[in-house]
Amino acid sequence: MSQRSNVRLLVMGVLLVSLVMTLVGRLYYLQVVTGEQYKTAAVNNTVREVVEPAVRGLVLDQAGRPLVANRTSLVITVDKVVLEREPENGAKVVERLGAILDVSAERIADRLKPCGSEGAKPPPVCWNGSPYQPIPIAQDVDPQIALTIMEQGQLYPGVDARLDAIREYPAPFNVNAAHLLGYLGPVTEEQLNEQGSTDAYDRLRRTDVVGRSGLEAYYDDEIRGKPGVTTLAVDTAGRVTGTLESFPPQPGDYLVSSIDANLQSVVEEQLVRAVQRAQRQGYPGDSGAAVVVDVRNGNILAMASYPTYDPSIWIGGVTKKQFDKLMESGSLASNATQGLFAPGSTYKVISTLAAAKEGFNLGGSYACPSRVRLGTQVFRNFESSAFGRISLRRALEVSCNTVFYGIADQMWDKAGGDDAGREAPDPIAEAARQLGLGQDTGIDLPVESAGRVASREFKAQNWELKRDTWCKNAIEGYPETRKTDPELADYFTALDQENCADGFRWREGDALNAAIGQGDTTVTPLQMAMVYAAIANGGTVYEPKLVKAVISADGKQVRELPPVASNEITGARSQRAIRFLQDTLPGVTTTGSARTPFAGFPLGTIPVASKTGSAQVTGDKAATSWFASYAPANDPKYAIVMMVTQGGTGSKTSAPSVRKIYEALFGIRGMDIDPRRSVLIGGEPMKQMPVIRPDGTPVMPLGKDSGSSRGAPGRGCQRR
Repeated sequence: MSQRSNVRLLVMGVLLVSLVMTLVGRLYYLQVVTGEQYKTAAVNNTVREVVEPAVRGLVLDQAGRPLVANRTSLVITVDKVVLEREPENGAKVVERLGAILDVSAERIADRLKPCGSEGAKPPPVCWNGSPYQPIPIAQDVDPQIALTIMEQGQLYPGVDARLDAIREYPAPFNVNAAHLLGYLGPVTEEQLNEQGSTDAYDRLRRTDVVGRSGLEAYYDDEIRGKPGVTTLAVDTAGRVTGTLESFPPQPGDYLVSSIDANLQSVVEEQLVRAVQRAQRQGYPGDSGAAVVVDVRNGNILAMASYPTYDPSIWIGGVTKKQFDKLMESGSLASNATQGLFAPGSTYKVISTLAAAKEGFNLGGSYACPSRVRLGTQVFRNFESSAFGRISLRRALEVSCNTVFYGIADQMWDKAGGDDAGREAPDPIAEAARQLGLGQDTGIDLPVESAGRVASREFKAQNWELKRDTWCKNAIEGYPETRKTDPELADYFTALDQENCADGFRWREGDALNAAIGQGDTTVTPLQMAMVYAAIANGGTVYEPKLVKAVISADGKQVRELPPVASNEITGARSQRAIRFLQDTLPGVTTTGSARTPFAGFPLGTIPVASKTGSAQVTGDKAATSWFASYAPANDPKYAIVMMVTQGGTGSKTSAPSVRKIYEALFGIRGMDIDPRRSVLIGGEPMKQMPVIRPDGTPVMPLGKDSGSSRGAPGRGCQRR
């Protein structure tokens, strides 16, 4: 054999060995390394799930009135497996079904297409679930139509009717509460991916709807329940060969909220009236919020935002036109928990706390001129004029800005003035943070705004963030603006030159603005309600809560949510300041800036501690109207804060509506007080849990109208 032949044989042998080794390696990889993966895939190819959604739990008010409930809906479904055995994949059946339901056959066909398949429309139009379970194509079907379909089964193979639970809003006392309750929407890809290795029984599926906002979202795990899951064995042709296992659905738990429907209705009505009052005075009055909190535990008894929307609009999904309208109106976000506003003079209680800690004499006298000048800038009183030398108590009563300018100026100078470093003392900002400002309150809602405390720290952070832009503008000099308004361009350029060089400095004007809740400070109405609740109760800053307890569908308590204190205001000087404020704030209502709106109110029996505020807004916008309060001042129970943007003064716009809320809480008519007239049953927040019947419907409170505006008490709460 030639040498060339030997080489050829050697090469072929090496190649053969190589191929064999590759094959063996591949077999090892498939059978050993990834064998379990392929085994799982093989099992999945022969197993299919049929999911029956659980009935979602109710949301009750504190007295057991349903705020969110369920109603039964007659739903027509199509078994696609049966349908596809018909000629032309059931096209004639779909046509007949469309005719009797008065919907187009095309619409039914779109609903039957699996999501992701060719020609499928996006969710929720396409079907996102298992092809082995009935697909709902119409709800709230007339019973006679459903009966006709059932009686003529030979014309409608695979078509069936069933009763489903659909979310509804009973609206006791015509409450809205849209921002509190929230709404449902399809589960997202992100939520599906975040589940990890969740148990098959508990995991979210593409057909699920989940809470998208409000309590529906925050407590989704509790009230969603657990679906019924039936696992079917399926052969390679897609035929069901047996049932492997089956778990029945478990209904979701109920939420017992601290909200009182009757009080919530009053607060919503009075907020609208405050907005209308602002408009009658010639102000735009474009939005607002109101909060009622139990100062003894932080429970929110009522909370409203304006503008709002009908929560039922989300049932079945909103159209693009509806969504665009919601966005345009600005009604989706809650002004109470997400809106950020300058607090104006309601912030002076915080400046008072800071002044006491810095050693200022709370019983001393202070100058109250009509204005003070710093360089070219003039700082004025807004709600009051010059009062000469007055006490700090009187300064709060008449809301004298210039007294607090003077105190802030002394604190700023003591800290080092313009030469102070970033770590210099910042007493007002420190007091604000102690009372929970500049951070989340911890309310049991999925989204809230933290707000901002004007401070040395914020000024430095803001400079780091904006320095490059300021320096760039200082060099370029606003060329576009200069073409039409050179003077304005010069002003902007000079301003940016200063900011570029030392925009981190805490200037004297910054300190003065911060003392009266202006400048960079922004808060939510909820935050200010918790500030005044803390003053009322002696210094405990509670986390606000909307839910008191979670109970099962048969009424058994699952868990109680006790009050949580996020901070305690301690220290001799701080406690002295709180007592000073407790003694002083009732005078705002009797002889101060809130005297007029509370004329004729029985202040001798139920004294009201309060503070008005009219926060200035940049540009040509009108002031934000604020009224912060608590009562009874001598035995505090409730704090109420109301705010109306572009609403003018706190005393003329917000205070009259807050008065009406107190009258509803305490059962006041004129000067007569009768707790039996209170909107709260027994004149107090409920301590006991609601009673739930065996069928899952709440027992309406005795001795008080349930307030149901849509039928008998408990309707729509039945479980299937």
